Parts: sequence; structure tokens; C-alpha cells
Amino acid sequence: MALNLEQKRAVVAEVGEVAASALSVVAAEYRGLTVEELTELRVKSREAGVQIRVVKNSLARRAFEDTGYACMNEALVGPLILGFSQEDPGGAARIMKDFAKGHDKLIVKALSLGDSLMDASQLDAVASLPTYDQAISMLMSVMKAPVEKFVRTLAEPHSKMVRTVAAIRDMKEAA
Repeated sequence: MALNLEQKRAVVAEVGEVAASALSVVAAEYRGLTVEELTELRVKSREAGVQIRVVKNSLARRAFEDTGYACMNEALVGPLILGFSQEDPGGAARIMKDFAKGHDKLIVKALSLGDSLMDASQLDAVASLPTYDQAISMLMSVMKAPVEKFVRTLAEPHSKMVRTVAAIRDMKEAA
């Protein structure tokens, strides 16, 4: 069904708003996927905090004009599904990568982190980026390690003395 001018403006405004708040965008060709498979992709993406949109490429180009994703304009060719990662940069890449494992008709064409366009071959690198919670836990473990080592070093002479006294006690009991 053809959209009138007002509907096109609404789509451009909506996609532009989503793109402006997105941390990354993945464009994948979905030619040959069934409606059930696309519905499955939408459900998985919704659970992961990723917004999936199928938009005409010309409208997507207009929506990307005022965002950092204008670098994707040349990659918007053919029937594409756009995944906007809202919570963590690797969210959309993870969803597309996992879904493409079971559905070989989904082909990632391009992805963008901020204002840098990346080749589809870099999907694995972006998908392996840690989530916010994983990054915080990694940071906390790095911050906590020196304190733990210091406490262990302070406690070692006392525990060594206790082990020595216990060994002497065991030797006297055995004799």
C-alpha cells in the first residue's frame, strides 16, 4: 500500500527519533524469510531491547540525515530490515547474528556504531561487546583485585603462623 506524504513524514520522524537515540544500527537483507520467521525475529529483538523496523530505503535515508547514521546511506539497497540497539551497542548485532545462524536467508549487509560504518564482516566483533551490566562487573573486578591482594598479603603471616603451630601440634600428637 502506498503511503501519502503525511504518512511518509510520520515514518521519517519516527525512524529519525529512534535512530537518534540508538547506540548502533544493523541493516540486514531479509529476502526469502517467511512471516513466521520475521515474527520470531521481532519477538527475540523486543525481549533484548532492540527495535526492528522495515522501512523503505528512501525514507530511511531521510531519517538518517540528521543522525550519525547518515554514513549508512550507500548500504541501504534492497529489502532491508533495520535493527536499532537502544540499551547496549552490541544488542542488535547479537540478535541478528544469533538469528542468522538458524536462518541463512537473513544476510547482514552493514552495521554502524555511532557515525562509523562497518562492514558486515565485523558483526562478530560488535556482537561480542559486553552489555552494560557485564562491563560494570568487569570494571568492578579490576578495581577490587588490588584490595583483595593487599588483604591476602596482610593476612598471610598470621595464617602461616597458625599453620606452623598446627603442624607442630600434629607432630607432638603423633609422637
